[in-house]
Amino acid sequence: MNTNPIIIFGASGLGKAALEIFQSNNVVVYGFLDDDEKLHNTEINEVLVMGRTEDHGFLKLIGKKCDAFVAEDERDVRKKYFGMLNEKRKVMPANAIHAQAVISSNAYFSYGIFANAGVVVGSFAKVGQGCILQSNSVVDYEATLGEFVHVGAGSVVHAGATVEDNVFIGAGVTIAGPLTVGKGARIGAGSVVVEPVKAGATVFGNPAKPI
Repeated sequence: MNTNPIIIFGASGLGKAALEIFQSNNVVVYGFLDDDEKLHNTEINEVLVMGRTEDHGFLKLIGKKCDAFVAEDERDVRKKYFGMLNEKRKVMPANAIHAQAVISSNAYFSYGIFANAGVVVGSFAKVGQGCILQSNSVVDYEATLGEFVHVGAGSVVHAGATVEDNVFIGAGVTIAGPLTVGKGARIGAGSVVVEPVKAGATVFGNPAKPI
């Protein structure tokens, strides 16, 4: 977990959750940036929404005096900010890992990952950049998440499973075994996945079937 002050991109629900995570780890949050002008100059738990995400006066601090975290639910927006930080500031976003998450010391974590309270990541699991792990989700040992994967609250990715880039896993999903979920697939809340899921497919149910 980083200790530099943080600027959070996005002041919606995910941004508020990220603020709690950083504060739970005694990391100073410098402020929020958000393109919704109605939020500007308001405070969230005494932390100011300072301005737009493209405000150079604040962006120039990133990589020098502070780090950044991208707290945007929308995947394309999240990717845009990752690209901007990499290209303009030559940095990657920090991770937001709750003090009550349990991450194996042998797990591989990339950049810009959100891991809320109760998350468990097992030994030799891999979590790619930009992933969102909601409360009480589990990525078991030797499972692999690609980039920008969303794992909903209470979901379990069983040992040895492979979840490719841009997959959305709803709340309470079980990926039951060392299966592959193809790039860009969507798994509906509460589903139990017992066979591989093709790239781009949407599946739902117990057992999960294409819809």
